[in-house]
This record gives sequence, C-alpha cells and structure tokens, in this order.
Amino acid sequence: MSVVNQKRLAADLLKVGVSRIWVDPDDTDRVSSAITREEIRKLIHEGSIKKEPQTGISRGRKRTRRKELLAGRHKGAGSVKGSVGHRKRRWILRIRSVRNRLRVLRDKRFITTPIYRKLSLMAKGGTFRGAAHLDEYIDTHKLARRR
Repeated sequence: MSVVNQKRLAADLLKVGVSRIWVDPDDTDRVSSAITREEIRKLIHEGSIKKEPQTGISRGRKRTRRKELLAGRHKGAGSVKGSVGHRKRRWILRIRSVRNRLRVLRDKRFITTPIYRKLSLMAKGGTFRGAAHLDEYIDTHKLARRR
C-alpha cells in the first residue's frame, strides 16, 4: 500500500514539502484508498494526515562559543600559535616524556596501577605540562605509594 501520491496531494493542500507530511501508520489502508483532493482534505480534518513541525537549525555551537567568550576563554583560530606540525611535534615530545615517567613510577612501584591508569588518562587529556609537572601533581595530591 503506497501513499506516495496521497502524500504529494496532502503536501500541495497543506503548502509544505512532502517530507513534512505525516500519515498515521494505523490508517495507511484508508489513506492509500483516497484518490481525490476532497478525500485527502477529509483525512486531514480527521487527523489521519498531519503536517509535521518545521525543524530549525541548532544553535548549540553558537551557544558554546558565546559561553567561551563570556568565560574569557579566547579559543578562536586567531589565538592559535604555531603551525600544526610544530604544535604536534611539541605534543609528541611532551606526552612521550610524561608517559615514560609514568611507566617508570609504576614499574618502580612508586604508584599503584589504578593511579597509573588515572594519571595516564589525565596526561592524554593534556593536564600535565611535562614530567616535572606530573611529579609535582603526585606530590601535592599525595598519590605516591606509602613506604
């Protein structure tokens, strides 16, 4: 039971696009048997055929950007310093040193495995500026294993 022509007629009557026409799944047989505009008008009146609301454009990204500006975080393209290659190289050097330090601390049993996992994820998120900063963080938060 195809309702393609009925949807087209309904779209014409309701002055919307075909994609915005909703047909009641329980009444598809009645709708498919309707062939005249008058019958389609009757089905619209009964509520078997409806026009769906218009979908808008999400303002989520705009809202986030505004929130960042209000919070004083200037994160636009103009504030990025250095080329992509340079930034990536710096990141690689930094993350390698932090991960190596974490591995050493875990292997020498200065930190427990769960703490190692937590700090690894933090490092991945860019929390630490370098290995020295990682050590400082471990000291201030007393994450070293008790001796």
